[in-house]
Amino acid sequence: VQLQASGGGLVQPGGSLTLSCVASGFTFGDFAMSWVRHIPGKDFELVAQIDSSGDDTKYQSFVKGRFTVSRDNARNTLYLQMNDLEDDDTAKYYCTKYSENSYYSLRDYWGQGTQVTVSS
Repeated sequence: VQLQASGGGLVQPGGSLTLSCVASGFTFGDFAMSWVRHIPGKDFELVAQIDSSGDDTKYQSFVKGRFTVSRDNARNTLYLQMNDLEDDDTAKYYCTKYSENSYYSLRDYWGQGTQVTVSS
């Protein structure tokens, strides 16, 4: 299993970024996925979740309608569209795979992460 995230970078407050995560080594369309972020010195923080079909999504309250998680199962790719970015969104973002099509199952694989830095 491999999860290759990309799309991070430096952006000004109020700007936008789209993260991508290309999956391989498993049947992507069979599993729920999530984005998790980490700020050094703090706990890992769930950002968004999406079920195997993409029909169901969930977000943490701090997203406040700014982020959109989606997936293209034909391309084995997970996305996170982030708009109106804030300084507090600065973190390393990881795509993760669940062991089932359930948000209550184990996150059994993580990508290498992509750094998002929001700064003027």
